[in-house]
Amino acid sequence: MIELKGIPSSNGLVIGKALLYLEDTLPEIPRYKIEKTQINEEWERFLSATAGITNKIRQKLAKPAIKSSKERGDILKARLLMFEDIEFHENIENALKNKLQNIESVVWEISQNLVDKLSLLPSAEFRERAADISDMARELLNKLLSVQHFSLASLTEAVIVAARDIAPSQALAMDKNFVKAIVTDAGSSTSHTTIIARSLGIPAVVGTTSGSTQIKTGDILIVDGDKGLVFINPDKKTLSLYKKLIKENDVHLKTAKSLIGQDTATTDGKRFTLKVNMETPSELEKAIDIGAEGVGLYRSEFIFLTEGRAASEENQYHAYSEMLKAAKGLPVTIRTLDAGGDKIIPSLFQGVDEKNPILGWRSIRFSLSRPDIFMTQLRAILRASVHGTVRILFPLISGIEEMEQALGFLEEAKSGCDAKNQPYSDSILTGAMIEVPSAALVADSLIKKSDFFSIGTNDLVQYTLGVDRGNEKVNYLAQPEHPAILRLIKMTIDAAHKEGKPVSVCGETAGDARFAPLLIGLGLDEFSMNAASLYEVKRIIRENSFAECQKLAEKALCCASAKEVALLLNLGINQRS
Repeated sequence: MIELKGIPSSNGLVIGKALLYLEDTLPEIPRYKIEKTQINEEWERFLSATAGITNKIRQKLAKPAIKSSKERGDILKARLLMFEDIEFHENIENALKNKLQNIESVVWEISQNLVDKLSLLPSAEFRERAADISDMARELLNKLLSVQHFSLASLTEAVIVAARDIAPSQALAMDKNFVKAIVTDAGSSTSHTTIIARSLGIPAVVGTTSGSTQIKTGDILIVDGDKGLVFINPDKKTLSLYKKLIKENDVHLKTAKSLIGQDTATTDGKRFTLKVNMETPSELEKAIDIGAEGVGLYRSEFIFLTEGRAASEENQYHAYSEMLKAAKGLPVTIRTLDAGGDKIIPSLFQGVDEKNPILGWRSIRFSLSRPDIFMTQLRAILRASVHGTVRILFPLISGIEEMEQALGFLEEAKSGCDAKNQPYSDSILTGAMIEVPSAALVADSLIKKSDFFSIGTNDLVQYTLGVDRGNEKVNYLAQPEHPAILRLIKMTIDAAHKEGKPVSVCGETAGDARFAPLLIGLGLDEFSMNAASLYEVKRIIRENSFAECQKLAEKALCCASAKEVALLLNLGINQRS
């Protein structure tokens, strides 16, 4: 048995047969000189190839399955823009005239130069953009050379696809009836392929580094999309364990589905609110049907990441309006642009070189230093607020000064809307995202400028424990059960409750049912998670008493190590007393 560790990108547990997919290589590129009299002929070949591809994209966009999925629709539209990009066409035409080489070699050289430049930049987002350009060049060259490759759309049996990477063009062709899970060497939780997998409900583990060199077609794989684990040809013990987990998940799912419509309250009557984290509105209706009470975290940066540039006010207004309409009056918490760090928007961070981007120009720091972008976003949110119930969340707030600045910009944005007679809601709540220790330590002051707090446990763990979650050498230290994290959460909740204001957790911890009794005991008001976790968290809440959970939290806060807390969490609630 071989165990691989990667990035958990799309939830779910799957056991199945592997298909090693290595059809992403470029065809052999011919290179030869042409005469000036042949330039028009080569240029027409290029235009014909791009037209053939863009026509197919438009046909896909017209299909009902794509129209019902905003994620896949947006990615197809982004690809259409790439193939029709005027600057790209001009560069190809100029190189064709200057170099007098066949069109295939010109396309390869222009695209490869751009890919090489982007690949050298210190950002996962730039590397993903490079992968998109590589994919575009590959599709264009295959069309020019009439090369046919195996497509994931042609699968006829259920498999787990293992690959170096899966290009967006292939990911868009996936059928969840046949692609049961994906495992890739490259990728991140924000890549187009990951977004597509999540929208289809296909479990995914990306960033395994060497999966494609160790997995062979026909191998039996276990893919744990919750923990980012892949087991190649698992031993009997591991296989038995995961079969049991999958069976238990099915049982829990059936049990939890019976709770739809019932109150989310402990056995002694303490009520909690369950919300979902969302990037797009397409899955929100389904989440509401199974008990979501709103959107606790709307990651607005995905609008920017999809476009690769600063999104216009109109595009943002329409995106926020869609989400609010889909929420049908339930509250939607829109997090303002969380760019920078590991979420680079190419056109906004071009030429920016930071040694420590996670500690650098990102999130609210970026927004406050770019009033043009920040004000555009705030105006779009304000205008959309007439379509529902909006809460605005400012990310990575480190102290009261940043919160005051952000609120100042919001007031200025309101004035801008007033000047244009653009209506907006006068009951918008604003909150600070608690992701760095300094914010938790001054929570008593910060809450006076906030209507609510939302704790981002992913970054809180990273910054408190000094652990790069993406570094496989140290990510074992990223322990949300560490006593330091629990004490910061407790400090934050107590400060907010003293002022009569609510606190939610929107990091991965909120969707981990194992943590639910502990978060209840610490005094949390709201949980916000991926929709797939709603059932299980609700079941756990309904099976425990608030009094017992408080006792658990008291014990956990006195623990000296993460190991001690983990032991408490793994015991049954009755065994802890």
